[in-house]
Amino acid sequence: MRAVVSSRLKKATTAVTVCGLAFTGTFVAGGVSASATPSTSVVINEVYGGGGNSGATYTNDFIELSNRGDTAVSVDGWSVQYHSSSATGAWQVTPLSGSIPPGGFYLVGEAQGAGGTQPLPAPQAIGTISMSATAGTVALATNATALTCADSASCQSGSVDLVGYGTAAIRETTPVGGASNTASVQRNDKPDSDDNAGDLFAAAPTPGAANPPAGGGGGGGGEPGPLRIHDIQGAGWLSPHNGEHITNVPGIVTGIRSAGSSKGYWIQDPTPDSNPATSEGIFVFTSSPGVAVGDSVLVSGSVKDFYPLSSGDTVPTTSNLSVTEIGSPTAIVLSHGGTLPSAEVITPATVPGIYAPDLGGGNIESTPIDPARSALDFWESREGMRVQIDDARVVGPSNSFGEQFVTTKPAQATTYRGGTELVAGNAVPSGRIEIVPVDGSNPGTSVSDVLSGATAGPVDYSRFGGYTIAATQVGTVQHGNLPPVVATAQLSKQLAVATYNVKNLAPGDPASKYARLAQGIVTSLAKPDIVAVEEVQDNSGATDDGVVMADQTLTKLTEAIVAAGGPRYDWREIDPVNDQDGGQPGGNIRVVFLFNPARVSFVDRGASSVNRSITGTSVEKRKGKPALSLSPGRIDPTNPVWNASRKPLAGQFRFRGRTVTVIANHFVSKLGDQNADGRFQYPAESSTVQRVGQAKAVHDFVREILKVDKKADVVVLGDLNDFQFSSSVTALKTGTTDGSGVPILTDLIGTLPANERYTYVFDGVSEVLDHILVNSRTRRVQYEVVHVNAEYADQTSDHDPQVVRLKP
Repeated sequence: MRAVVSSRLKKATTAVTVCGLAFTGTFVAGGVSASATPSTSVVINEVYGGGGNSGATYTNDFIELSNRGDTAVSVDGWSVQYHSSSATGAWQVTPLSGSIPPGGFYLVGEAQGAGGTQPLPAPQAIGTISMSATAGTVALATNATALTCADSASCQSGSVDLVGYGTAAIRETTPVGGASNTASVQRNDKPDSDDNAGDLFAAAPTPGAANPPAGGGGGGGGEPGPLRIHDIQGAGWLSPHNGEHITNVPGIVTGIRSAGSSKGYWIQDPTPDSNPATSEGIFVFTSSPGVAVGDSVLVSGSVKDFYPLSSGDTVPTTSNLSVTEIGSPTAIVLSHGGTLPSAEVITPATVPGIYAPDLGGGNIESTPIDPARSALDFWESREGMRVQIDDARVVGPSNSFGEQFVTTKPAQATTYRGGTELVAGNAVPSGRIEIVPVDGSNPGTSVSDVLSGATAGPVDYSRFGGYTIAATQVGTVQHGNLPPVVATAQLSKQLAVATYNVKNLAPGDPASKYARLAQGIVTSLAKPDIVAVEEVQDNSGATDDGVVMADQTLTKLTEAIVAAGGPRYDWREIDPVNDQDGGQPGGNIRVVFLFNPARVSFVDRGASSVNRSITGTSVEKRKGKPALSLSPGRIDPTNPVWNASRKPLAGQFRFRGRTVTVIANHFVSKLGDQNADGRFQYPAESSTVQRVGQAKAVHDFVREILKVDKKADVVVLGDLNDFQFSSSVTALKTGTTDGSGVPILTDLIGTLPANERYTYVFDGVSEVLDHILVNSRTRRVQYEVVHVNAEYADQTSDHDPQVVRLKP
């Protein structure tokens, strides 16, 4: 992958001027060696033979060279060679090619062992020599012919450099000790004295990075190359130097990410240009960060526009935007402890009010960056640069990775509980931004909490899409202690019908999940008479073993409800055909009716011999009233609109002498849609086509019921995976995507005040995915969304349940 450099060498006394900036002190390397009086020759900088051994971190042995001279040295035709610790036997050879820049490293990967947890940084040469962890000799030769010498004097004269370690018989003066499975031998920063014991020392391996200090010495220097960071970033979304090798780009280290899969550090140029579209910061990708915040560095490496989650580089396979970064880096550290470039303080007026421009679905990368056009432009123009938000209010709770969202615009689209709301299509609140601590810590925040004081760090782009602040400083968490919502209990004459997505509920889930779900049904939803439950898995959970029954899952849930003080619910459901209804592979999720038999009765209809998984129910007229041919039954289950998706479950209930038809749904998800934070604006939502088909199928079924009795009590509910203003929900209500049809259903979310219309929080945006709809002729309904999950770091499901109370 990509490697860095260490900044841990002692300071030099040389003052170096870089592009008009005075840097005093350190010459170290992120991939560069340092020496008090640099040698003019290439030397063996580090030897490690413990790769892949017990207790080792790295999986491979390696040999590392460094160039102590002032000019690049070609190693074409050269070799590194290894000999066992004895004076007998043959030398093993690994040929080299390429060159080593002044102050640079050259990493040679050797044999891989069975252990270790971390691969080497990208080597410049690869061999297969299996070296001893504790004793042996390594030589650097100017040709690839195996040495024939067998004594120290002959081998020293026949090689450029020679390192003997442990009990090596062939060495320079005295072999260096301390090599092991967990320690390499590394060159110190003193001039080469031809005494291995004096020139090297044992320490934790640092492949592709400078060695830690060991004894006196000073530094060196380096001159900046022709490009600055703003030249690399350019005024567009992609670097004009993508794919090029760049040399000695100056900057100050502003942050180090030591956690996660994308480790590395950020550098920023403290002397920006006058172009507001060009960023002055950039990410340096390396699996072994070795610099320190405040280091003044010159970084060399390869420029890459990296697309998160893409399997292709030339043609990205994701709609995500890219991150411009420097890979396979080496770095010269000129000084330590410098003042960081000031963080730009983001105020409510700083970020544009529009999140993304409408380009008719076009690629934003084909347009120039205009920081005043949209939030996407604004953050891209600051990619890699330090920003700061003061007293940031949390609008998206912390997840298990320590990621949370705040708003830079506290008054924008605010929900009644402190979130930020999606109020129309393609209207992502522009103030929302993700905060990810670079140290991997988890602030444990919920919506309405405040990060009091300053939260600051470089601007980054998330692996899953969206700009983030890689926080090197996180404000103090001031908890808002947002109280969970508790529904009003139904009156004796009211029928309470609820919906709850229980997030892949399986028998193997901990008892605590069942207990909290039960508490949500008993206390938060106030013991509804009917609950449509989504994402109930089969008896073996996600194990794909052909099991489709879910009685064990439902028994555990209903028993937990009784233990929480609730009624003993009965249930009705239809087992899906194995692996045909989407969701987590093997889980066979389905929708289920729970009902309280002390309050309602279920109308069971249809022969038990009918395969209801594939046989659809239909509407019949019985005694002038609508009746289902199969209850419970599925709506048109063989219709292609239900491919790899849950089929609606229809059932009829009797309450106080009246029949109520309930249709539970879990429409196909938005997987496959283009990212709202990505390149294409506005994003294409390919999944909408299937959801519209599903909505029309349910609409037409309801229409058949209302043809028999226009005043029939019908409740359509569940996780529709779409917004209240979407074409699919419109089709469910009216049968048309443009709303030109006559509504036969009322979506109750629209009856709430505008700042209460949400059931889910996704990436810091409060939005609607779950719905309850009733016959448009229905009156006297009371409806609540019960916020107990989506806004909290500690959540049982990612959906909030909701309930309607009505008088049939």
